[in-house]
Amino acid sequence: MAEHNELGKLGEELAAQYLLGKGYEIVERNWTFKKGELDIIAKFENQIIVVEVKTRNSNFFGDPQEFVSPAKIKMLVKTSNEYILENDISLETRFDIIAVLKNSKQESIEHFENAFYHF
Repeated sequence: MAEHNELGKLGEELAAQYLLGKGYEIVERNWTFKKGELDIIAKFENQIIVVEVKTRNSNFFGDPQEFVSPAKIKMLVKTSNEYILENDISLETRFDIIAVLKNSKQESIEHFENAFYHF
């Protein structure tokens, strides 16, 4: 597996553990539909939370959350709609981003709730 894939998987695991620690229930991980993938689908306070995890080993080129493009947001919304329809979910849906910065000297997690309203 390529090093960036390993870093991404580590970031997703750190994000899932972070959410569990805050009382979220992890419903699905890496759910796919066509070309779309939802990193984490969680339940919290009677909401479905779709979480995009962005992991970087440096913020030299920008913070991890800045790498969620408008095209990525569109794909996440489309994929989420499919998940909600397929699973007959009637809960309100929220989109979050968890930005993970992880290297040998640093590990930080930043959680952006309702993240798409900030871009």
